[in-house]
Amino acid sequence: MAKASKQNRQNTMSRQSPSLLTRRGFTIGATASLGLTAACGNGVGNNNAAKIDARVNATLQQMFSEYPNTRNLADKATGLLVMPLVTEAGFIVGGAYGQGALRINGATVDYYSTLKGNAGLQIGAQQYAHVLFFMTQDALAGFRRSSGWAAGADLEYVVRDEGTALTADTNTLTSPVLAAIFGQAGLRIGATLEGTKYSRIIP
Repeated sequence: MAKASKQNRQNTMSRQSPSLLTRRGFTIGATASLGLTAACGNGVGNNNAAKIDARVNATLQQMFSEYPNTRNLADKATGLLVMPLVTEAGFIVGGAYGQGALRINGATVDYYSTLKGNAGLQIGAQQYAHVLFFMTQDALAGFRRSSGWAAGADLEYVVRDEGTALTADTNTLTSPVLAAIFGQAGLRIGATLEGTKYSRIIP
């Protein structure tokens, strides 16, 4: 009788083992899938940073070629925030968004997004690039410390309004942060950076 009971228990366990193994395999597989999904969501294994850097390089080359006075500014600046492509659109209420990189001594140190909300009567869309020149260490440090730095109305522009150079003598500029907007295309012109907010990102 005891032998029969023992044999029955072994048979029962034998029948349950495949089911247990199946559930265990499902659990492990699901966990691995969640890890893979999380990795994808966090940008692991993508080349977004390389794409941004390539666009930043092309944007700087375009700016230096079309507006030679900006090269002198870049040499004097302690850092450059380069936003290769900002798309701005509006119908009554609009906004703008783009991604770029902060360069110090020619090397990327951080990546940033730019976000701008617009209110008021405005119709149309445009795309443009822009560069911020940080002319002092204090201005650069203040930007990097901020969790959401916003451009003010006191920015001085070296290029603006369909690529028109506003100043031929960059030595007369006194603002700690200078701006260049160029490469505009679309229905609206005269883009400004006032109210634009910059935040550090992991691309």
